[in-house]
Amino acid sequence: MKGTVAVALEVAPRKAFATAVDWPGWSRSGKTPELALEALAAYAVRYAPVAAEAGERLPIGAGADPGAAFEVVEETSGDGGTAFGVPSRVTDADRRRTTTADAKRLRDLVAGAWSTFDRVAASAPAELRKGPRGGGRDRDKMIEHVLGADAAYAREMGLRLPEPARGDRTAIEAMRAAMLDLLGTPSDGSPIADRKWTVRYAAHRIAWHALDHAWEMEDRSEPA
Repeated sequence: MKGTVAVALEVAPRKAFATAVDWPGWSRSGKTPELALEALAAYAVRYAPVAAEAGERLPIGAGADPGAAFEVVEETSGDGGTAFGVPSRVTDADRRRTTTADAKRLRDLVAGAWSTFDRVAASAPAELRKGPRGGGRDRDKMIEHVLGADAAYAREMGLRLPEPARGDRTAIEAMRAAMLDLLGTPSDGSPIADRKWTVRYAAHRIAWHALDHAWEMEDRSEPA
């Protein structure tokens, strides 16, 4: 029986990503494709509130069996970005056209990812628990990192926008609004601004990065 969530796999020698192709930001990694799918299923409970902000409901819940919940519709070879820990391959699923309804949905889900990141950052302590090897950014550095990445993503989308300062909400919202306007525009699936990213891939990458750090911040806000 086919699963209820279409998934694309991106596989490098020591790292794999499983990405729900219709749910921007719901993408998790593991050392093998099987472990990546298990992680994707485990994170359904954390992604569900993001979907809810966009007026959507995930078709699976906590504790779902990856074999029954997911249908792998595509598998691509990973690259250096994959190995580094970034879902970096533009798939055939990302090259699908987006209708007006599709584009609005993508826009709303990315907005939900940013809203989640902002909410988590607002409640996180300034000093986060360190990782097992004593590493990891503290809250403000993580916020600055995400803003810097978003500014780079905007440039990849053909938008020339200055990187906003951490406390400049007006500039942050202006940058996000410009990116959301582009994501919310119907597309034939061609690369944006004659570059590499499509609208669907841009939505996945932006939402994944915001949520990956939001969830990291949540985890590292808790006692060891």
